[in-house]
Amino acid sequence: MQFNFDEFEDLIVSQTTISDSEIIFTPSLLVNTINQNFNYNYPLITISGEVANFKINQNKFVFFDIKDSNSTVNCFMMLFAMKMPIQDGMQIIAKVEPKITDWGKFNLTVKEIKPVGEGNIKKSLDIIKDKLAKEGIFDQSRKRLIPRSSNNIAVISSTEAAGYADFIKIINERWGGIKIRVAHTQVQGESASKQIINAVNYFNQVQDLPDLIVIIRGGGSANDLMAFNDELLARTIAGSRVPVITGIGHEIDCTLSDLAADFAGSTPSNVAQIITRDRQDEIIYLNNYINNFSKKIVHILDEKKNEINITINNIHSYIMHNIDNELHNLNSKIRLLDNLNPQKVLSQGYALVRGRVEINSIIDIETNSNIIKAEVKDVTTK
Repeated sequence: MQFNFDEFEDLIVSQTTISDSEIIFTPSLLVNTINQNFNYNYPLITISGEVANFKINQNKFVFFDIKDSNSTVNCFMMLFAMKMPIQDGMQIIAKVEPKITDWGKFNLTVKEIKPVGEGNIKKSLDIIKDKLAKEGIFDQSRKRLIPRSSNNIAVISSTEAAGYADFIKIINERWGGIKIRVAHTQVQGESASKQIINAVNYFNQVQDLPDLIVIIRGGGSANDLMAFNDELLARTIAGSRVPVITGIGHEIDCTLSDLAADFAGSTPSNVAQIITRDRQDEIIYLNNYINNFSKKIVHILDEKKNEINITINNIHSYIMHNIDNELHNLNSKIRLLDNLNPQKVLSQGYALVRGRVEINSIIDIETNSNIIKAEVKDVTTK
């Protein structure tokens, strides 16, 4: 056993040397000496066992036991440090610091804890999932539309991962020219969730806000993806000012982060396809659009041409009809004037008389061929 007496001189109430090799401790000195040994030889221990007597005090302190078939040890931790919920009967692995309390009780201060075994992991995730679902974190009504074509995106991923390389390759092949800011983070392991949370918060605070935050990670086992089942990460994604799309693992994988995101793609490659247009497809679309538009214009012009021709024909018919009517009226007037022509009357044997019709007056009598002067001898009224 190794210890340092100099650090505990003030704690020694009495120390009597029985022999050259025997030392008598006070309780305080013994507790501190043992804890010093723990700190030196066993600063952090990994322990596995079954949870028993789990309880939370003041919504702040967590107490439980870890046991096997023969022994039980007491554990303590702060609630904020418990990344995944546990309950009695679960098998767990915990990283702990051993110590003797001032009242002489052996205790493990838990620094990190996680369930082990597929059933226990699922049970723990179900507890978080139900909790977040009841709070509305996964509700479809709060999800926002993902921009179909964005020129300013933020990517959170490991730049060394194959999934990230696939994502960038497809982005460049499909469209290109997109402003991409990348936060390089771990995507598995103890620090991954915290790094991703910090990255999401960062992109929510920059002056030039991105149109979209993309969180991607390639395939892996359920344990590899555990960072994306972190409760605080799910809450951070749900609370993001910027829409978030995830592409985590394979098509069959679904993490709490996927459920909290505005949209979950099946893979990083799928996300790249969702948020960008395909250059070749756009060219084909534009060509088809131009061809269809040209045909539509030609059709419209043909219709307008027909309408103009019909209008011209109608105007022509209207004008000709009016001309015919006017000619008819003119001919009628000509005939009337012809009938009223004095010369025509004279040719029919009539005569025109000019002058005052009075006895002894001289009058002119015009016939078709002669003009006769005559004296009026008698006037009889009819």
